[in-house]
Amino acid sequence: QVQLVESGGGLVQAGGSLTLSCAVSGSIFSANPMGWYRQAPGKQRELVATITRSGSTNYLDSVKGRFTISRDDAKNTVDLRMNNLKSEDTAVYYCKVFGIVRGTVTAFWGQGTQVTVSS
Repeated sequence: QVQLVESGGGLVQAGGSLTLSCAVSGSIFSANPMGWYRQAPGKQRELVATITRSGSTNYLDSVKGRFTISRDDAKNTVDLRMNNLKSEDTAVYYCKVFGIVRGTVTAFWGQGTQVTVSS
């Protein structure tokens, strides 16, 4: 069915940039937003950014102006461009999309990709 493969994580210095990519195979339920989440050690998983079918976006306040989420429906990808990275951005980042399994709208998560920002 739906499979997500994330890439682009790594180690970067504060102030640097990374682009995370999420390649989706299978048919997504495009009526629901796609998004990126992150989870830092000892913290709850939090929503970083979402993007709707029409291109409307929402961002976590702390990343607004620094991160940009985008989607390319022709390539079935959703990317997260991260600029001016801070140590507080260190986390495992997860891509999330929705598909339909046996008639039920179902969330699918990527395996996670580590982003580490050094001071």
